This record gives sequence, C-alpha cells and structure tokens, in this order.
Amino acid sequence: MREREELAVCGIFRLVLRCVPYPAYMNVFDDSLSLVVDDCWSNWLKHGRDGGNAILRDHVAIQTKAFAEKVLSVVEHPPKTMLDIGSGDGLMAWAALALWPHLKVTITDISPALLMQAKAEATKRGVVSQCSFVLANAETLHSIADDSQDLIVSRSTIAYVADKPAAFNAVLRVLKPGGTMSIAEPFFREQAHSAILLKQASKDMSSPLLALLYRWKAAQFIEPLDASQPNVLTNYTEQDLLSFAYQAGFHALHLELHLDERQAPPRDWKTFCAMSPHPLAPSSGEILATRFSSKERAMLEAAIRPNIEKGEFSMVSRMIYLHGRKPAH
Repeated sequence: MREREELAVCGIFRLVLRCVPYPAYMNVFDDSLSLVVDDCWSNWLKHGRDGGNAILRDHVAIQTKAFAEKVLSVVEHPPKTMLDIGSGDGLMAWAALALWPHLKVTITDISPALLMQAKAEATKRGVVSQCSFVLANAETLHSIADDSQDLIVSRSTIAYVADKPAAFNAVLRVLKPGGTMSIAEPFFREQAHSAILLKQASKDMSSPLLALLYRWKAAQFIEPLDASQPNVLTNYTEQDLLSFAYQAGFHALHLELHLDERQAPPRDWKTFCAMSPHPLAPSSGEILATRFSSKERAMLEAAIRPNIEKGEFSMVSRMIYLHGRKPAH
C-alpha cells in the first residue's frame, strides 16, 4: 500500500512539473523617463524566466523565436506599418524587421523599463528611426490612431489583460480595413486544473508532501477556476479568444492550439529557485523562503530537487495561435 501511494505521489509531482515552465499611456515615449526602475515585467524577462542561467536562456531564445516565426508566417503581403502590443524585449519587432526591412513599427508596452530596453536595442540594431515607442495598455491602445496599422501582433500579452474583449475591440479599431491581426497567447488554464488536482489528492491521500506541492503551486497561480474572481491568466479558453475576436468584428479567423511536450533541461537548484512561470508569480525561492517552515522546505526540496537537477521530467508548452482580418469595407 505504501509503495502504491509513493508511486501516486511521484506521478502527481511529475504532472505538476510539466505545468511549471509573460493603464498608463503616452502619445510618445519620453526620454526623460530614462531613470525608470525595473518592474515585474522587466525583471522577469531579465531574470525570472531563465533564473539567470545562460544555457537555459538559450533554450528560451530558441523557443520564443519559433513563436515569433509562427505569428508572422500568416502574413500574406509585406506590411508597411505594424503595431506590436506588449512588445516586451522586442522579440516580435526584431523578427518582423528582419523579414521586412522597410517596415515602420510601433512598439507598445505598459512597462517603461521595457520600452527603454527596446529603444536601446533598436538603436543598437540601427532601426530606431523606423520605430516609435508608446506607453499604452492593450485594452484601449488609447494613443494609437484609428485605421493606422497594416499588421498588429501580440505574443503573451492579452493573457495578462483583465478585459480581453476590450483588447480585441481596440485592435480592430487601430487596424486598417483589410489589415491582419496575428497573436500567440499562452494557455495557463491547465495550471489551475493541476492545482485543483493537487488540493484534492492531498486530502484523499492524507499526504503532507502533496499538501506542500499544492501550496507551492497555488502561490504561483492564485485563485482556482471556481473562485468568484478568477485569475486573468486562467479565466479563458482558446474558444473564448476566438469568440472575442469574432464578436469584435474580425473575419477569416483561424485558431490553432499547440501542445508541445519536450524534455526539460537539467537545472541547478539555484537556477530553479530564481525562476517563476510568469511575471506575476513569485519565484520558487521566494515561495520557499516566505511561505514554508524550515522543516517544510527541507521536505519539499528533498522530494523535488533530484528531479530538477537531473531533468527527469517533461515540460509541456501550451500556446494559442489566432489570426484574422478586419473587413475591407
């Protein structure tokens, strides 16, 4: 009986690891904001996504490059203007400029720190004259003119927006008639399901370890699916995004949900503790230090550290790709 319980705990633990791996506005981004400090978005891209590990950073770069290529692959005609919503470190902008060297790009984000970083990178690449930098949220795109963009792209941005239908309405407003929208958004709902599974399993099996795993998971994906105010990261499905786009007025819509399983690279414990699955989540190290007793930390580390350091589990990337066009008339 004890052996079967240990096997069950191990199986649930591996499922958890598979789910652990993104309102102000200004018309023009002002260089006077050059003294802005890092925020959760810039800190995550600099450190939290890869834990500061160079090898893991290379793995992330390969994966995100593939995301960008997929988003841009649906564009039928070279655009003259493109808006990148939630540009972050500029991944989509640089990929688009490599394809269309004469493109004019509007880079938007809610993070002044990331806009400063994107502007510095554009200067380094010699394309800053083709770029404008706008502090804007996705719900309104307030300072972007109507019917001004041939192409609007977004990667891992709308997932963090509370009012997702408003974001699609804003995209439609800004697109030129006949213009293209192409986005890629992470599908985090499975993480909420895994937290619920852990919570129930910890009760059914009276397992202290599963209870600890649940607390760890819940700290990174706050509020389960049945909460009165669900987490914006888990309150939608791929069908919801398709519906929001259709209701906004897009046509010729096409959606793909990609589930890609891969072997996780081995990570040292320090790197793992510095990582978090998304910008709004605390790192694993912060959770262990602030939400667990020394005894609980020791138990959890003994259970998961060998798997982390040996890479003895798989990881699943869940990405929603959606593209469509604004009616020409």
